[in-house]
Amino acid sequence: MGKRYKNSPIMEVLCEFQFIPTQPWDITIPGLLYEKIKKQFPIKKQQTGFDIGIQPKGGGIEQKVEMSQRMQFFRSDKSALIQISPDLLTINHLKPYPAWEIFKPLILQNLKIYQEIANPKAFKRIRLRYINKIEFDKSPIELTDYFNYYPFIPTNLPQTHGAFNVRIEIPYEGERDYLLLTLASTISEKPEVLSLLLDLDYIMVIPECIALDQVADWIEKAHTTVENAFEACITDKCRSLFEEDK
Repeated sequence: MGKRYKNSPIMEVLCEFQFIPTQPWDITIPGLLYEKIKKQFPIKKQQTGFDIGIQPKGGGIEQKVEMSQRMQFFRSDKSALIQISPDLLTINHLKPYPAWEIFKPLILQNLKIYQEIANPKAFKRIRLRYINKIEFDKSPIELTDYFNYYPFIPTNLPQTHGAFNVRIEIPYEGERDYLLLTLASTISEKPEVLSLLLDLDYIMVIPECIALDQVADWIEKAHTTVENAFEACITDKCRSLFEEDK
């Protein structure tokens, strides 16, 4: 993101579109979509998932978690997938993430296919999310050495701590959009390794503010915002872990 890194911390990237329907959900849509994308995404799977509903509330945003049934279509190597549920389309890319110049066309191509099949009225919500996993071989670490964004502990309290989760909501575009910025500890798959998640989630929260034909510009601006936020959150010492590819 921004700079190119040989050891990129990106674990998953996703772009999600929630639509305002013009009619009741047509259960044939997933099958019609699969027929269009099966050469690139041949593996089908039905999954019970959780959708996060987001809406503006009191100078911030309110989130509601709802259970949903969704169809997933994977690449043969499972590096990327398309997810579809009623009035919802998500394009995911897992590790290794190639580059924005490759992921953006993947988003727009599959969105166009969905629009041709489902004929949605408008966007209810759009989100572009980058989830980074940053690992340290030695624990504990001094967070301020690696991050410009971290939990602050008052000086009259013990400065050592365990698991943590810090999140802030930053409004953009007159509160039409929000950046949800999260730094949190997570369970490591390797013993003696400290794992942290830096999650950057840029969301359009006011329905119908972006026209269907304006989405390419929106996701480009969202990507730039996320890119800049990532670089702002880390220090040069943290960057050295990723080895910048010049």
